[in-house]
Amino acid sequence: MTIHAQALLFDNDGTLVSSLDSVERCWTSWAREYGITAEDFGRVELHGRPAAEIVADLLPARLVPEAVARVEQLEVEDVPDGGVRLLPGTSEFLASLPAERWAVVTSATRRLAEARLDAVGILPKTLIAADDITRGKPDPEPYLLAARQLGVDPARCVVFEDAPAGLQAGRAAGMTTVALATTHRAEELAADLVVRDLSALSALVTDAGVEISVRG
Repeated sequence: MTIHAQALLFDNDGTLVSSLDSVERCWTSWAREYGITAEDFGRVELHGRPAAEIVADLLPARLVPEAVARVEQLEVEDVPDGGVRLLPGTSEFLASLPAERWAVVTSATRRLAEARLDAVGILPKTLIAADDITRGKPDPEPYLLAARQLGVDPARCVVFEDAPAGLQAGRAAGMTTVALATTHRAEELAADLVVRDLSALSALVTDAGVEISVRG
């Protein structure tokens, strides 16, 4: 299978990097501070959504700004302590792409996203973060904004995601979707193509755009 695109849009956590251990540490610590129980967490969708939306589902509105700032601080401080690592194939795949052909589209805040990306040496020319949008994934707004900034028709974009919420956002934006089975089982992911991680893919840059293929 070969996918033809003019722009490639990558989620970050669970797609380019793994931050699961950090997220678990930080959100567990945060939950203790705010009296959030495991039962409380169990009733909200966590993965692939902006922290502000998750916190708003768990706490009264008057506490949300302070609580969001607190969890962001915990996660940023955790980055130097091994809070993030590259996933297989990330460096090689991104290195094969021209900087103007791809963007990172994350539900993290810009401060946290830049901290994690900088820690592993990823420097995207275009970054869409939670600060840039009004509606997070699964709404298509983040991916549509990325396409607009890159100057590419959404229909010519490919979204790379590990979370159902992100894949739903990509589909709603009218984009081709590639799911990476890094944090969810393959059967849980609805996408045009499902692979284990970016090491399963290769990219060929042509005058017409980028050809994405599954490695033999």
